[in-house]
Amino acid sequence: MGRTDWPESERPRERLLKHGPQVLSDAELLAVLLQTGTVGQSVMELSRALLQEGWPVLSRRAPRELMAIRGLGQAKASLLAAALEIGHRVEQARIDRISGPEDAVRLLWDMQHLDQEEFRVICLNTKGYVLGHQAVFRGGLDSVDVFPREIFRYAVSRSAASIIVAHNHPSGDPTPSRQDRELTRRLEAAGDIMGIPVLDHLIVGRSRHVSLHQGALTELS
Repeated sequence: MGRTDWPESERPRERLLKHGPQVLSDAELLAVLLQTGTVGQSVMELSRALLQEGWPVLSRRAPRELMAIRGLGQAKASLLAAALEIGHRVEQARIDRISGPEDAVRLLWDMQHLDQEEFRVICLNTKGYVLGHQAVFRGGLDSVDVFPREIFRYAVSRSAASIIVAHNHPSGDPTPSRQDRELTRRLEAAGDIMGIPVLDHLIVGRSRHVSLHQGALTELS
């Protein structure tokens, strides 16, 4: 049964307009976004197929990966990627307090898709609320030069009581290198001198991250 064959009361878009988006299933919400299926596949079938592994897996797919999925051309893949990114940004905007590595990684979610290394700093006040976060260094495919003075210059400019630092591994493997561990020690020593402790150093890979303070390899959610 195609979309136009559904009784009007059962069509996802009409139900959304009448009752609100909260009454729709995940597949129905996605169907409203995609609007049409493809030859031999209804929009609901396409939506269910895309969601087989859940929203977290779908949301980690880069636009070029979405385009490679049967039924998603350039237009649908672009629309879906934009919608997912809006969701991520809304989620990031809600993160105003960091209570552990998972909160920080959610704030830095997009780093797993970067093609070059980037080093970011999250500044916190005494109660763990985010005062600001930004990239302070960008590098190449497998390295980035990091200077502690620039990191703490930014921290001081935000009146940070403490900081969390993070960088990504474009290879996808977040396993810390010897240089990563040495950098962590240098930053911690500088933080002790400045009175701005480094609470953690996170390494973000593809779908996984490592907290150098906790030593755990964790799946990104």
